[in-house]
Amino acid sequence: MTTWLLLAALVLVLTIAAGMVRIMQGPSAADRMQAAQLFGTTGVAILLLLTYALEMPILTNVALVFALLGVVAAVAFVRMRVTENESD
Repeated sequence: MTTWLLLAALVLVLTIAAGMVRIMQGPSAADRMQAAQLFGTTGVAILLLLTYALEMPILTNVALVFALLGVVAAVAFVRMRVTENESD
């Protein structure tokens, strides 16, 4: 079971690599923000998989903090975009 969890975590790391391509190329700021959200969500998933694979329940707390930071980043991005559009 542990091997499967670690393999799933590795596959998720590969999706982060795919997201990095979108951040480098991504034609708009919204595309880059979506890739950053992918990083946050994938990071949380990896931490939760590692929680069970390594039997380290403290990683659940770290995953929760990452999830909250992802929400804060999304709200800040939207707020920034709205402010830019109002000034035009």
